[in-house]
Amino acid sequence: MDHKRYRFDQRRELSLPHYVQVSPGDSLPDLSSFAPFKAIVIVEELVSNTWRNQISVALVRSGCRFMMAWGRDCALWDDSVDWANIEQFKFGRIPESAFVMTTWHDDESLANVFRFAKRGAMHDAVNLSTTVILHIALEDKAQEFTAEYELA
Repeated sequence: MDHKRYRFDQRRELSLPHYVQVSPGDSLPDLSSFAPFKAIVIVEELVSNTWRNQISVALVRSGCRFMMAWGRDCALWDDSVDWANIEQFKFGRIPESAFVMTTWHDDESLANVFRFAKRGAMHDAVNLSTTVILHIALEDKAQEFTAEYELA
């Protein structure tokens, strides 16, 4: 695995999302500095179940508390993050502040997902003021997605 082929935007403005682009098979950079955060996972590439599960575990461990999946196999991403959250607590009780809300948006536009992320994606126990756009793709679209997010 090539661990250096991701783009990681470290903007600190709360109104703008933090953009992270990873190619299938790459490792997820450490996102724990954004914790707790909400993540919009935009999937443009086919990925293996094993890799999807690894990224889901990394998201949960790094402090993702609300994950919205859009794109290819987005329902599988929803399930994968749910299982990563359950397994983190060894199938026992999940503390409310560690519970990860998940949604998938297979029949919605990306603009609608961005609007939901900004106005509707809230957690009962933690304040989620930071948004990460996790883009699973070979091509960087930071400017495009950031601009679309701002318009939502």
